[in-house]
Amino acid sequence: MTKPFQFKANDVKVEKRETVFQGFFRMDKLWLTHPRFDGRNMPVFTRELFIRGDATCVLPYDPQRDEVVLLEQFRLGALSHDQSPWLLELVAGMNEDGESPEEVAQREGQEEAGLTFAPLEKICNYLVSPGGSTEMIHLYCGRVSTEDAGGLYGMEHEHEDIRAHVVSADDAIAMIHDGRINNAAAIIALQWLELNRARLREGWQ
Repeated sequence: MTKPFQFKANDVKVEKRETVFQGFFRMDKLWLTHPRFDGRNMPVFTRELFIRGDATCVLPYDPQRDEVVLLEQFRLGALSHDQSPWLLELVAGMNEDGESPEEVAQREGQEEAGLTFAPLEKICNYLVSPGGSTEMIHLYCGRVSTEDAGGLYGMEHEHEDIRAHVVSADDAIAMIHDGRINNAAAIIALQWLELNRARLREGWQ
């Protein structure tokens, strides 16, 4: 039986690459070929690639109160769907050059929710939409106190308008099961919390 991952990045040959759009984000067009599983080479084909930097997301969790902090903000990508475009999400931000994901987590925790995480526990890294985007998410859970959490945050010059909500872990998990929370980072993090909640409540005291 053939095992997976027989091919590597250097098996892909990029014949040509050009930037077709440069704005807040970038779009490249690539002409490429790669080997097929049946032993032949794929004919040269084209793909558009959304060039977007990596990002870091954090689920703030208070193990003593068994509460999380979720951020409500407007998201343009949800506007075309049959739902409110104001989503409940995690603390999140783009990774800047020279910043570690942990540094991004702490910066965004302060900017978006007035929170500091101690400790931060890694959940996973995942590719958001690898069929057409370069973005990798670095996902964490961070211990916080929710005693004084909540309120309005965001950087006005970045057109951010954020309301931080304190939600019981039970209610947050229920919202992924009934579809009220339907963005990938929040779903993954809350399902991870559902699996690791007892351990965190015991070990994060």
